[in-house]
Amino acid sequence: MEGAFVREQDRPDLSQVGAFRNWIFDFRPLLLNSQTLDDMCTLFFDFLSGETPFQVGGLETAAIALVAGMLSKGRERGFDMNGFYVRKSRRKDGFQNNIEGNLTDENIVLVDDILNSGKSFMRQIAVLEEAGRSVYAVCVLLRYRDLSFYEELNKRGIKIFSIFTLEEFPLTGGLIATQLDATKKSAPFATDWKFASEKPNYMHVVPKSAPVLDDKLVYFGADNGVFWAIRQDTGEVAWKYVTFFGSGGKRIFSSPAIWNDLVYFGSYDGNVYALERATGKARWIFREADWIGSSPKVAEDLGVLFIGLEFGLWKKQGGIAALDLKTGKKKWSHTVETYVHSTPGYDSKLNIVVHGSTEGVVYAYNARTGKPLWKAETGAAVRASFAFDVKRKLVCFGSEDRFLHALDTATGKEVFSFETFEPIYSSPLIQEGVLYIGLLDKRVIAIDLDARRMLWEFWTMSRIFADPVIVGEHLYIGSNDGRLYELDTKTGKQTDFVQTTERIVNRIAYNPKSNAIFLPTHANEIYKLRRLENPTG
Repeated sequence: MEGAFVREQDRPDLSQVGAFRNWIFDFRPLLLNSQTLDDMCTLFFDFLSGETPFQVGGLETAAIALVAGMLSKGRERGFDMNGFYVRKSRRKDGFQNNIEGNLTDENIVLVDDILNSGKSFMRQIAVLEEAGRSVYAVCVLLRYRDLSFYEELNKRGIKIFSIFTLEEFPLTGGLIATQLDATKKSAPFATDWKFASEKPNYMHVVPKSAPVLDDKLVYFGADNGVFWAIRQDTGEVAWKYVTFFGSGGKRIFSSPAIWNDLVYFGSYDGNVYALERATGKARWIFREADWIGSSPKVAEDLGVLFIGLEFGLWKKQGGIAALDLKTGKKKWSHTVETYVHSTPGYDSKLNIVVHGSTEGVVYAYNARTGKPLWKAETGAAVRASFAFDVKRKLVCFGSEDRFLHALDTATGKEVFSFETFEPIYSSPLIQEGVLYIGLLDKRVIAIDLDARRMLWEFWTMSRIFADPVIVGEHLYIGSNDGRLYELDTKTGKQTDFVQTTERIVNRIAYNPKSNAIFLPTHANEIYKLRRLENPTG
């Protein structure tokens, strides 16, 4: 272990929150030293001597060296082993694998350098379970916590082997006593069904078409150009509508909206569609754009929907249109210089509609007449949507300039901003004077709009594109780590989670009557999740 334990005075290490840690274990350089790697794998085999035969795998990147070392050590000891590794996220091109290597029928032992919260193992377990395999054991160099902490591993009967624990390093203070919320208790959800659209496109890691619900069906668009209507109770297809064209591998990224007996969405074929909810038959089609990545925003009181448009024109690449909900007739429209991916934000009390643009300018209009009200410049593209706070007369949104902006709705003047570590692609949600948003810097944050300060932050393991949704006292948001997080809205503490195998880039949909969550993934999958009354029963 010499050289792995690093103190701040020896080599400062910066944490995610920008503070220097007192100590850290860094095994990566040692794993790339042939003698040290050989010694580590010898220790692993000594601990696992009674478990052979088995195949060995792990999560990139640390486990790649360990798996290779284990295969070599196994050959040295007179038997051949199978190895594989799990990608942190599915490869976007080529074979688009989640798992590199082949799986055999032998017991699976996952290896890694450190076992702390156990989150990285849960991702691997989910991927392997989807492939029809179960994990027999995990083996690590260093375990941070008591064995009782790893409830998800224990629940599955997975053995835990660790060469060392923090108890053997007095300068660390010993085993970490405080449990992380991430694994505090078993996730109280069951999957009633899973629907997967064919031919998902993994190239575009951005928000896609999020599901919306009526009382019977769930609607969403897919990468293959199919707009789906799925029965909420069974997961069976009620009907589908096929769009035949797109651009740059994009087909339907627009999240649908519902009004009366119609469901609306845009497509990268340049059309806005209004389909009958019962049959999927087209009621009307608006055809004036070249591409549409924006989602429709229904203004029921005005009888229109607002949607962003994109064009292949010089200096007129984007715009907004107000379309009659019944007929699709254009009530008013405007063009701007650059693309409009942004979904318009609308507030009926303020009679204002706003949208962003890739040039970083936010435009505001009188929602009824289309008269321009103001425009505000940010430092980079604004691709997501907006949240209004009528009481404080604010419109809030994130920008790729790494700031969350709050503007005066009357003038467009900036009231305040909040800096983040990375650009923002998620849309905010405001409830009772608190703004919630996910960030590409891997955090979910809550901001008090009166005090203009952060109330809490929660770190996930990967970037967040998805929008937050609040149900009761809980906030739900997905991350690129494939995990749906359930957080306490007051404290930001994690109460539960659901682990999937794919990135989660869109918001969930919730049906309060059935108490069901419909969880979308980047791979055009929909999970129907049902909360268990007795998780341990």
